[in-house]
Amino acid sequence: MKLQGSIDLFHYWNQLRNGRAAPQRSEIEPADIKSLLADTFILERDTRGVPVFRLAGTRLCATYGRELKGFAFASMWAERDQKTVLRLCQSAFQDKTVVSLTFEGLTDTDRSQSFELLLLPLEGGRESLRALGIVTSRDRPFWLGADPVRENVLQSVRLVDPDLEPTFLRSRAAIEVPSLAPTDRHINPLDPLAHAGRRVRHLVVLDGGRGE
Repeated sequence: MKLQGSIDLFHYWNQLRNGRAAPQRSEIEPADIKSLLADTFILERDTRGVPVFRLAGTRLCATYGRELKGFAFASMWAERDQKTVLRLCQSAFQDKTVVSLTFEGLTDTDRSQSFELLLLPLEGGRESLRALGIVTSRDRPFWLGADPVRENVLQSVRLVDPDLEPTFLRSRAAIEVPSLAPTDRHINPLDPLAHAGRRVRHLVVLDGGRGE
């Protein structure tokens, strides 16, 4: 975690849990994090098993140009990222994993902005799976809140061990999420197929064909 909003919310959550896997939802006191509320949210798993917004802060709703309550979390993301985001949410819900993401928010007018998202598990029993989160912008350009973000594109994922809590909370290296933009480059030479093909997007292309 690099942005102060994420770090502050993590410390608050970590203090509340007091050595447990996660704090109870009832232990969260909005007054204790009032400076962060505009950017925070709570996810819950609905009857379909899909993570949806139970609550969302005013600035976060303004960033996306709509009320987010009841909105499906995964649908905010680029199609290529939706399955990854769903798996990470389920990991937070069920395994009490702390997840940190970086992503680019894209608008219909081709503007983009970098964000950091932190997802913190809450304890509520198997019938009430929830997670507390925050979305923090690296800066606030003049258009943010007026030109709505329509799609999130995942950049990196980091799983945080809350029991280690090093200086910058980087308990595991970030995993970069590759772009699906068309490329035609040779693959990593350590790859066993390195000398047999080249990578186009997420596929390995093998040169060859039938010899007549």
